[in-house]
Amino acid sequence: MERTGPPARFTGLLAAFSAVLLAAGGLAATAPSAAAADSDLARNGGFEAGLDGWSCTGGSGAAVSTPVHSGTSALRATPAGSDNAKCSQSVTVKPDSTYTLSAWVQGSYVYLGADGTGTTDVSTWTQSAAGWQQLTTTFKTGPSTTSVTVYTHGWYGTPAYYADDLTLVGPGGDPVALPATPTGLKTGTTTASSVALSWTGSTGATGYNVYQGGTKVLSVTGTSATVTGLAASTAYSFQVAAANSAGESAKS
Repeated sequence: MERTGPPARFTGLLAAFSAVLLAAGGLAATAPSAAAADSDLARNGGFEAGLDGWSCTGGSGAAVSTPVHSGTSALRATPAGSDNAKCSQSVTVKPDSTYTLSAWVQGSYVYLGADGTGTTDVSTWTQSAAGWQQLTTTFKTGPSTTSVTVYTHGWYGTPAYYADDLTLVGPGGDPVALPATPTGLKTGTTTASSVALSWTGSTGATGYNVYQGGTKVLSVTGTSATVTGLAASTAYSFQVAAANSAGESAKS
């Protein structure tokens, strides 16, 4: 006698089980991967740690206790001559990502912006802010962009401006290692009031801080600088440290 019942029932169970596996596989295949959480990537945006993480042209910036938007410190930067008192920092970002840059400012002709985005660099400004005013702009990074420079600056010949609570909100980039300590620091042309310095660059550095007697006096992007305002027939000591978005190297 031909016995067909049980095999047919077993085949049906296999088919049902396969359907469940296929459905589960489909769910796994279509489940979206978790996106990187947005966070504030700016370092010391409230200037509570002084100018840590920031470079200001011509020594134009300082952390002050009044006025402040929040906390106990804010940035005061003073334009002078051809210097617009630009204070900036490099921030690690992800390619093809959107970021929102914001800061509270006070003063005349105060600018907030970002360079090196890999798409369209952005800036926003206020003509006159007698009290604290928030500036905000957004940008998208390019397909190979891994760092941007965020900045504030004033305008030539205008009084000091103030900035506080600067934030850059978006997905964080891959961790960045501290740069190596610069080597080969040497002096060049010397006058009665200035000295030229040069050194060998460090891998991973986006800028360099020059120290005179342990006090930071200059921030530059290249591997040379001229320190001015010196007194004749006086001994001075200098050091240089490399910097990037992770912080600063040991001094040379």
